[in-house]
This record gives sequence, structure tokens and C-alpha cells, in this order.
Amino acid sequence: MPASFELGEEPLLARANLDRADQVRKNPERLRAGWATARVLLVDHSGQYGVTEQGTLGWVPAISLGAEPVADAVFLALQVVDGHEVDSWALRVEETPDVFGEARSGAHRLPADEAGLLATALGMLNWHRTASYSPIDGDPLELVQGGWLRRNPKTGAEEYPRTDPAVIMVIHDGADQVLLGRQAVWPERWFSTLAGFVEPGESLEQCVRREVFEEAGIHVHSPHYLGSQPWPFPRSLMLGFEAIGDPADPLSFRDGELGDARWFHRDDVLQALGRDREWNGTNTDAELLLPGSISIARSLITGWARAPKP
Repeated sequence: MPASFELGEEPLLARANLDRADQVRKNPERLRAGWATARVLLVDHSGQYGVTEQGTLGWVPAISLGAEPVADAVFLALQVVDGHEVDSWALRVEETPDVFGEARSGAHRLPADEAGLLATALGMLNWHRTASYSPIDGDPLELVQGGWLRRNPKTGAEEYPRTDPAVIMVIHDGADQVLLGRQAVWPERWFSTLAGFVEPGESLEQCVRREVFEEAGIHVHSPHYLGSQPWPFPRSLMLGFEAIGDPADPLSFRDGELGDARWFHRDDVLQALGRDREWNGTNTDAELLLPGSISIARSLITGWARAPKP
């Protein structure tokens, strides 16, 4: 049995078409040679990054940071800028430039490739934050391959970037009702899809069923994969699903993650989507506020609400 609907469009952070240039990462001489014309995105410890007055990523010339690649910089991609191939890097800094952006509230304004570069930068820098030392013996690890590998210089043991898989699902009744939840710390009227991390020894479909039962206390069936999106907060891959539940089953917030969950009618969701409001608190009269366009949750909700009725 196929999925009952498709995503109307790819999630925002999954639209980039990047040349990650693995062959460049693995060539130290090539990385050094490209540094003179490269550009670097500076990101602070809270995830803020430089932006231009137009709201695009605020790159700085790599050469302004030193004659050779900075020790903690991460190579992102090889791109064509103004007709020339340019290496793009990211670097964690204490402070970003005066004009800065924040991914959760500003990434939806970026072109697709820049949004993808930002997601890559945040995911890689967040991994490096916790990967400076060997998990085996505590020895310091050196960065190699443009920051895409950490190696123990004494033993040669290697550590690769980590991505944590998580499922995110729109639960509906096969007709006109959809289940949305609100975490206890969220303001009233802010609702989104349910989600959770995949556990060892668990398939994605098993995780969908378990997470819904743990969070909302109901059993669902017929999970189907719909699409995915990187989510660099700190370094996850969100795997989007749909599944079927029964609105007659009583809800029970078993693990305490949800402060509320409700079944909403398709018309209510369409009305919320039609307001084109995101989680910004500007529409205090709305009965339902939906997640912002940066999240695959928005794509899942939109895809379900605007799909042809069964």
C-alpha cells in the first residue's frame, strides 16, 4: 500500500545542489592552493552567522584569516561564483559580524544552495564541538580532510561526522483529521507534528509507532516514508513519515514531552496555512499556529492538508 499523499515540495534545507568535492577534501595541497580565493562563513557558538544587507550569507575572504587554511575550519563545497570556482568553508568564532542571522528564524530567506551550505556548516561545526577527543582513550584528535575526519595521530584511529536519525510524522485518520502536538514549553496555540530519535536495534517504522505511543498514548499503523531533511540542531537527519491513527482513542501524554495534543480538522489546518503565519507570535488571535517553513514539519502538514481528499 503506497503513501496516501506526497510532499508538495522538498523541505527547505533539502533543496541544495552542492558539489561537496570529496576529492578536494582529501587533497591537502589543493585545499591550501584554493585558500587564497576561498570564502569563509563565520558562525558563533550560538549558531548565529554573518549576513549581508540583502539577507544572504555574509562570507568573508579566507585570506583575511591567514595565509593557509585555519586549523579548525571546515570545507563545505566547491562552487562557481561569478564564473569562477571558489572553495567555501565554515569556521566557529567567538563573535559574528555586527549583522547576523539565526537559522531557525532566517534560513527560509536564503537561496536553496545557501540554505544547504548553512545546514552543512552548522551540522559539521556542532559535531566538532563534541569530537575534539577520542572516545576510546581521550587523546586529542587532529582535523584532516578539510575537517571531515578526525584522526588520532598516535594510533591512526578515525572518527567520522555523526548524524543522528530521527523520525517526524504526520498522524492522520485516513480522512480529515490530523493529530498535532505542543511541547510543554511552547506557547499556547503552537502545534506541530510528533517526532523522536531512532533507538539502536529499531527500524524507522518501529520508531514511528513507539514514539507516537510514548508521546500521545495511541497506537498507529501503516507508516510510510515521505521525505527527509537535515536538521543541524545540533546534527540530526529528520525522516518524514505519515501514519494512521484513530481519533476515538484517548490521548495520554505518557513520557511528559507533550503539554497538549489535539486532532484538528483539515479545514482548520488549511485556514492556518492560508494565513501564511509562522511561529512568530504576531497573530495572537489565531487558534492554530503551525511550524515555520524551515522545518520538514511544515512540509508534512502542508502535503497532507492540500492532498486530494480520499
